Amino acid sequence: MNNLFKSALSFGFAALVVIACTEKPNTNGTMQDENKVLSPELVFDGVSVPWGMTWLPNGDMLVTDRSGKLLLVRDGNLISEVSGLPQVYARQQGGLLDIEVHPNYENNGWIYITYSSPEGGNGANTAIMRAKLQNNALVENEVLYKATPNTTRGQHYGSRIAFDGDGYLYFSIGDRGNRDVLPQDLSKDGGKVYRLNDDGSIPSDNPFIGEDGAIDAVYSYGHRNPQGMAAHPETGKIWAHEHGPRGGDELNYIEAGKNYGWPVISYGINYNGTSFTDLTQKEGMEQPKTYWDPSIAPSGLAFVTSDMYPAWKGKALVGSLKFGYVVLVEFEGTEVTNRTEVLSGIGRVRSIEQAPDGFIYVGVDGKGIFKINPKG
Repeated sequence: MNNLFKSALSFGFAALVVIACTEKPNTNGTMQDENKVLSPELVFDGVSVPWGMTWLPNGDMLVTDRSGKLLLVRDGNLISEVSGLPQVYARQQGGLLDIEVHPNYENNGWIYITYSSPEGGNGANTAIMRAKLQNNALVENEVLYKATPNTTRGQHYGSRIAFDGDGYLYFSIGDRGNRDVLPQDLSKDGGKVYRLNDDGSIPSDNPFIGEDGAIDAVYSYGHRNPQGMAAHPETGKIWAHEHGPRGGDELNYIEAGKNYGWPVISYGINYNGTSFTDLTQKEGMEQPKTYWDPSIAPSGLAFVTSDMYPAWKGKALVGSLKFGYVVLVEFEGTEVTNRTEVLSGIGRVRSIEQAPDGFIYVGVDGKGIFKINPKG
């Protein structure tokens, strides 16, 4: 990156202030002013849609570009475009998606990646694989799960990855634009959160094992398009947020066997302004812990544990594609108590991660990856 260009961008965002939220509050929480100045620094601009990022023990960053590139970045510089990727169906919302290293990466070297896989023909569907990195190439590639059937529809692949406190592997697959069929049918992929062992085998206590016709890997269902997922740093339990239709974006606490309601219940409406359901709640279906109306188009989710951000510690960050800010979410147990808009004007937030060095990094469409430097 040109140093003058980088400095100008950094200066332009240096005055960003953590301000009181201007989004519409809902009944699940109010907003508070944190009054902290932060300085987002553009550290890497060689990616157009930074869908996912993770770090190796030596501090190198692995970044997925939805276009189908896996980038190895060191100190803000591109070291290599990693080879050895499977074929990726990079069209519309599909492409190379999330990436995560195994919690015990230093001992086993496994890297996990989700992507839109064309395997089987006639479009694509979400797949998750694992591989090892050797000489800037992926080796020992293993596809752990591939959703079926393929479709040429270009939306709602999911698709985030998280490990819980017990080492189980979770990933999401959206409803693939087929809301009236897939999310509520346990025999079909799509609109689900899945749980596997780290080698791709099925945990013996998955909630739908033995249920006639149900997919054994399914952990929860009734989801629309979950594009944020993370384990709570203290409980190890999984949280996920998902895009609603027009209104009704949700943040959910993911529990085994639970039905999160899509599309039977929703706080949103069709994009054309018509209604598709009169229900916002129903017995046997979970309520979101918080929701957004109007939609913010959430993408990326991270819990903050770093001492570098005292006002954020113990809270979660949710990115907004639609409004170009980040939402700070506060909790009491599993209940959301406050939502505050932070980093206003940073751009279409695609991904958020706390790095091993304690800094928060934000991936922004069309700009690159920003490091959030605390000031004061």
